[in-house]
Order: sequence, then C-alpha cells, then structure tokens
Amino acid sequence: MRLLFIGDIVGRSGRAIVEEKLPGLIEQYGLDFVVINGENAAGGFGITETIVQNLVDAGADVITTGNHVWDQRDAMVYCERQPAFLRPINFPKGVPGKGANLYHARNGASVLVMNAMGRVYMDALDCPFHAVDKALADCPLGEFADAIILDFHAEATSEKQAMGYFCDGRVSMVVGTHTHTPTSDHRILPTGTAYLTDAGMCGDYDSVLGMDKEEPVQRFLRKVSSSRYTPALGEATLCGFAVDTDDRTGLALAAEPLRIGGQLSRHIPSFWEKSGN
Repeated sequence: MRLLFIGDIVGRSGRAIVEEKLPGLIEQYGLDFVVINGENAAGGFGITETIVQNLVDAGADVITTGNHVWDQRDAMVYCERQPAFLRPINFPKGVPGKGANLYHARNGASVLVMNAMGRVYMDALDCPFHAVDKALADCPLGEFADAIILDFHAEATSEKQAMGYFCDGRVSMVVGTHTHTPTSDHRILPTGTAYLTDAGMCGDYDSVLGMDKEEPVQRFLRKVSSSRYTPALGEATLCGFAVDTDDRTGLALAAEPLRIGGQLSRHIPSFWEKSGN
C-alpha cells in the first residue's frame, strides 16, 4: 500500500499548495491513502469545517490535529459529524470527537489512523502511550487493519522517538508533528515501522514556524507582544512523509520525506520515481 502523510498546514499559503498539488500526487503516484495534519490551517490557529471539507475534496482521507484542535470553537460541534476529523486520542473521557478511527483506502484496504499528543512541554493530557496501546489492542495490525498510521503531535524529540520504538512492529508508520521543522532522521525501525521525528509544515518557510517573522523576532528581543501572530503568505513548501507497505504484513518496505516547492529543495521519494507510476 502507498501511504502519504502531509505535515502541519499553516495558513492560506499552506492550504493553497496542498489543494493544488495533492490531486496530482494521488493520480501520478497511485497513492492509496493520505493523512494531513491540519491544526494550523485556519489563519495559523485551528481548522474550520469548511477547510476540513476542502482538504477532503482535494484527496485527504483523514485530517489530524493537536494542541490547537479547539482554537476554532465550532470544532467541538463539527468533529462529531466529520468522520475524517481526528483530535488527539489522549484527551480525557467525554471530550467530543475521536482520536482513532478505521478507514477504507482507495485500494479497498482497511487503515487505522491514530492521533496522539505528547506531554513533555505540552498540555498535561492523559498518557499517550497507554491510549495508543489500547487502540492497538482493539484493532491490531494484520487482523483488523491492513495498515496503521500514528500522528504523534509532540514537542520533545525524545518522547517522539520513544513512541516510535513503543509502536515498532505494531504500526506501519509513526510520524511526528508540531515543531513545523522537517527532520532528516527518517528510517524503518528494527521490526518494520517507518519513523520520522517531524514531517515539517506546509507553509512559507521564509518565516518563524510559518508565522510572519516580525512579531516573533520582536517578542524574543523585547519580551513584549505588540500584535498577534499572523501566517506568512509567501511561496509555500509542501512537506510530508511517504511510505510503501507490505500488503501481507502492513509493515514498511520503503520510507522517505516528500518536499515540493518553496524554500526547500524539491524532493520526490526515490521509490516513487522508480516504480513507474
């Protein structure tokens, strides 16, 4: 199966490049399933139902989130009627929405997607490791799911790496989000799980984490806020993580970052280019 995870969309420029490029990527490379982290898609803070639907219309199968999930307050309402929308699985019991769900890929396979949030330097939610473990016990790879994708929205690289090894051999891919900076440590872990500490963002990299540079720089210099953060609106880069899985086991056969356009060098995964799709 051919899986694509797209990193945090930041503002209008991030939305634009995803909506422009994703349909062609799906068609050209025969993508079976696409997950996008959209938690910063609405002006850099949260995501609206209209944006969720626009991303689904562009080809996304699932929209994951993180610590900004409720910044657009209507998310607590529409999350119950949008099956493609996930919030972190380790919110306390009774919070609206789902943190994990089973979906059908374009090739007819079943894909479990989980969205968890870290606790190191983040809001103190329930334990993400226990929450993920329970979801995997309920829907194990190779029995109820042909592939499993985990978006681990976390600050600390140590916590992300620990989650990767905790899930190794039990999920198809663990990909980190939240820091908006793509890492170069993509690999397949010892028992077959594709791993990347952070997929990076979809947005203007001539920025500070996708935000216009002036206000963040001034806050560091003066320790005083003078205005709101606003997304940078220059040319965007689309960043993500591409994984091919074994149809028999659901584990990773190949894994590489995907980067298109903008400030970062254009990169299409080599195994896509060699496949002839």
